[in-house]
Amino acid sequence: MDTASADTTAKEVPTVFRERIFDVEFASNNKAYWLPTSMIVAFGLWHIVTNLYLNEPGSWQNCIHFGGFALIAAISSPTFRFEKDRAWAIGLDILYGLLVFAAACWIAYAEDGLYTRTLAKTGQTWQLTFLDWAAGLTVIFAAIDLTRRLTGWIIPILIIVAMSYILFLGEVLPGAFRAASLPLSDVLFRSMYNDEGMFGIITTISSANIALFMIFGAFLVVSGASDFVIEFAKIVAGRFRGGSAFVAVLASALTGTISGSAVANTASTGVITIPLMKSNGFRPMFAAGVEASASTGGQIMPPIMGAGAFVMVSYTGIDYGTIVLYSIVPAILYFMSIAFNVRVEAMKYDIGVEAGNVVDWKKLWAGALNFVLPLGVMTYMLVSGRTPSYAACFAIGTLIVTSWFTPNKMTAPKICEAMVMGMKTATMTAILLVAVGLVNNAVTTSGVANSFALMIAQWSQGSLFIALLLIALASLVLGMGLPVTAAYIVLAILSAPALSGMLADGLIVDQLVAGITDPAKAAMFALVDSPLVAKIATGMSPDEAQQLVSAMPFELAVVIRPVLVDTATMTTFLLTAHLIIFWLSQDSNVTPPVCLASFTAAGIAGSPPMATGVESWKIAKGLYIVPLIFAYTPMIGGDL
Repeated sequence: MDTASADTTAKEVPTVFRERIFDVEFASNNKAYWLPTSMIVAFGLWHIVTNLYLNEPGSWQNCIHFGGFALIAAISSPTFRFEKDRAWAIGLDILYGLLVFAAACWIAYAEDGLYTRTLAKTGQTWQLTFLDWAAGLTVIFAAIDLTRRLTGWIIPILIIVAMSYILFLGEVLPGAFRAASLPLSDVLFRSMYNDEGMFGIITTISSANIALFMIFGAFLVVSGASDFVIEFAKIVAGRFRGGSAFVAVLASALTGTISGSAVANTASTGVITIPLMKSNGFRPMFAAGVEASASTGGQIMPPIMGAGAFVMVSYTGIDYGTIVLYSIVPAILYFMSIAFNVRVEAMKYDIGVEAGNVVDWKKLWAGALNFVLPLGVMTYMLVSGRTPSYAACFAIGTLIVTSWFTPNKMTAPKICEAMVMGMKTATMTAILLVAVGLVNNAVTTSGVANSFALMIAQWSQGSLFIALLLIALASLVLGMGLPVTAAYIVLAILSAPALSGMLADGLIVDQLVAGITDPAKAAMFALVDSPLVAKIATGMSPDEAQQLVSAMPFELAVVIRPVLVDTATMTTFLLTAHLIIFWLSQDSNVTPPVCLASFTAAGIAGSPPMATGVESWKIAKGLYIVPLIFAYTPMIGGDL
């Protein structure tokens, strides 16, 4: 290479660096990119190895998990967007990412020493050193800043408000939201080391589960399994009237088991299914609406269900396999509701079977083994009680082996490509969940969740339907600025206890109607300020029973419910509440004014974005209907 060529190559490095580090083929032939790309591959392998050989990620694993993704996020999302291609801007972001990584590692390293120093000083205040302060403030700032870069300002503002609340705002607010303030050292310690903080339970979900499932999804894509999804959908649904739209529904449902992201699902399958539907005679707006609605179903489609299912495991204590099993029938109902809309549209506009809907048998057979067997192994392990991290790792191993019996062999370059794709896809979720840990810490520390539960109970006046409307409205508002997973977490923290309690109140009403003869149980109602207490032993009308339950003080209701309702039933109600919130949290994907899945589909279809959002909302009505079924029928309990 001559000097001029060398100079040209050197100048090109900053220009494409942020994008090219995720291009394995390019990096393998360019020394300037080989090291960062190899580090991303190694980071993906690190997740697999640590989760295979460690039962539960501890502080070290969670801190490295955040530090690694912080470095990726800092490089891929520039500080100075208008100067992002300058060498100095790239270097600054790399230094920033390395600083955050070092700070996160220090937090894990310094934990034992912090406890030792604090105990030696009678344990009254946390004995934080200068490096502890510097590292703690650095990771908090990075979590806020990187979340802003990746998702916008809503979550950072929420974090700032939440931390301000436990630092000083709680003391000046009136009424139920008044709370004692904490010193900065306590807030910093709780943010770093508390189970509800940055590197606690929520980050464990990300490092032990979500990152691995993102890698598995990338392996499926690279191995050609996504091609199988489209071709298989053509076989199953392509022969029906308006079959191209049924292909979109089925393909998006199957792809959702891979991606768990509505927007990614829309983008990957929509480029194929939307033109198919348009050529079959469907209106562009309807075609986009079907794709957006069906792709939104990917978040509720077992076995992956996006990141929400893993969060649900953490908050409910119910194993992942049980949540997946209970989610199968509701997901099928949702996709059936979309299929019904497709059928009506096809009949209305006399759309027949598309003659050109030809199956590519080569793609079908090439991807079949790589899709069916690994997904089957993963599902079996989940249902049989193995941890999601083990299931994902074994599914990845199964896919690598099975690929060698197909034309799409997972060679070393392809494995590296899948690792890089998985890490890139997981970056936003990983940073987001660490940041949400700051909100979670503030909520649990201050007890503000109880205040929200009390508000829901008061505003709904004991009406479950009104409570559901309030939660649906809150999910829509939160969804305008938060990703679905973040919206679900915030809603679950604030409203799940109130909703599960209201579901349990329905059984208490039934007992009051029949009469409670047990003196110990009846005596618990003595603190309720109501003349209806005298009728507890003899029974009362349903309206009177509802009135008595509504009159119970919040603190008393929390005590009475576990006594009158058995533990298994209370657990069922808790799962029901979380599933309701989880489903309602999906509505922002297809409900105007902010509906990213609909806007993505509109761009592919060439239809008006806002009108497409309205069309998507009409097609995806199941997102509102199925939660009502959860609330008013024993579907979760198993009697339906």
